[in-house]
Amino acid sequence: MIKKLIDKLLDKARTARAPRTVHGRRVEVPKSQHGIDPALVDERAVKVVRTLADGGYEAYIVGGAVRDLLLGLRPKDFDVATNATPEQVKALFRRAFIIGRRFRIVHVVFGRGRQDHGLSEVIEVSTFRAQVDAGAAEPVSGNEKTAKTELAGKAHAPAPGHVIDAEGRVLRDNVWGPQVEDAARRDFTVNAMYYDPLREIVVDYHGGISDAKKKLLRMIGDPVLRYREDPVRIIRAIRFAAKLGFEIEPKTRAPIQSMAALLDNVPPSRTFDEMIKLLQTGHALASVEELRRHGLHRGVFPVLDVVLDEAQRHDGREKFVRLALADTDRRIAEGKPVAPSFMLACMLWHDVFERWKQLEASGESSFVALQQAIDAVFDAKIGDISGRGRLAADMREVWLMQPRFARRSGQSVYTLIEQPRFRAGFDFLRLRGQAGEVDAELPLWWERFSAANADERERLIGQARDATPTRSPTHAPGADADPARKRRRRRRRSGPGAPEPAPLES
Repeated sequence: MIKKLIDKLLDKARTARAPRTVHGRRVEVPKSQHGIDPALVDERAVKVVRTLADGGYEAYIVGGAVRDLLLGLRPKDFDVATNATPEQVKALFRRAFIIGRRFRIVHVVFGRGRQDHGLSEVIEVSTFRAQVDAGAAEPVSGNEKTAKTELAGKAHAPAPGHVIDAEGRVLRDNVWGPQVEDAARRDFTVNAMYYDPLREIVVDYHGGISDAKKKLLRMIGDPVLRYREDPVRIIRAIRFAAKLGFEIEPKTRAPIQSMAALLDNVPPSRTFDEMIKLLQTGHALASVEELRRHGLHRGVFPVLDVVLDEAQRHDGREKFVRLALADTDRRIAEGKPVAPSFMLACMLWHDVFERWKQLEASGESSFVALQQAIDAVFDAKIGDISGRGRLAADMREVWLMQPRFARRSGQSVYTLIEQPRFRAGFDFLRLRGQAGEVDAELPLWWERFSAANADERERLIGQARDATPTRSPTHAPGADADPARKRRRRRRRSGPGAPEPAPLES
């Protein structure tokens, strides 16, 4: 009797956690109605669709790319969805790799060079996925990174490859199905459309075209259950609203703040990637305000707390970070690249700076103090993300340049402008000048110096030397520690073979 009662209660809990089946009606919209410009479509994505179609499979450009095309925008990335399995997709392309644990997908690689060095273009191909009754799967503990062996024997009813945790979050979703179900398991209506570039039709199951025209972000199905399946959808809703200027539909918006705690169990690497995407939309300031508007201003992205949390605004931090975000938005609007390492260096600079001053005041040499401060901040604020070697190395290089900018004499000025990351270091210095952290004349001097010829550079060095006091009472840590002073000063060579001036972009 007791066992039957317990089983009945468990069944009710699983039913409550299981998403309702949401099947839309397939609508094929012709070019005369959707108005997508084929010139905005990446030819490599078209090639992938054509290759799959020639192989006897269905294939479509899918998701955010279709949304952007409908809005008249050129998509940054193109994804393809198909009824071919990952193994079948891989067999059709010379350079294709099956990746992923939570979702198994295929990367079809074009161009030369190694993909991980950013020298190749990748089209991501996913297989249509089925809707699965989450209540029939056995909940497990863990997260998206939990090893396959730890999940062995779990969640194999009714569909192997579908795994959830106790909160209803999907840890594995590798159950293939028809396109109508694939559309239903996508997050927002504007992201659930399929574009066939060969027939130039858009397949729309959930009114995505209508919502795109109304600038409305609406969740497919019950928002509470969909956020439980993947809490990162909370961040995605904020990002899309800020990036596209869309309004979040009231029912979609209502659970966001109350369910934000579910993000605590998302692997840091996923939330880190989402934070970087949020800052690279070209609407970073709007994204920050959208986070605050929905009560996500504390703890979701600890690195961003300095600009989101009112209680942490002090000592010019918030002004500096806001200037950095505005500069990021400007560069993206102008079509210029933005490095994640530079944005993170701006977010964490004052933590480094304060620790640096403390260590130097305790008697540590300036350079060693700065290195120790950087290590301490990486450990406290970045954690295992700092293991992403190149990212951490670039941040460190930008920070280590800052005291070198204060030295405007000797050979060190020439070696500094020849550094590969000089431009990033200078841009960082320029922001510090705008924030009032260093004398505004300093970045102006370096801008002039980098663009000057050899004779003009010597004149600028002389002016800086004559204007520099023996010791500034408000000097920054390390500002007067110039190892180049002990070297014999050389005149920079002019004429053939001399380096060309390095002009700066602002």
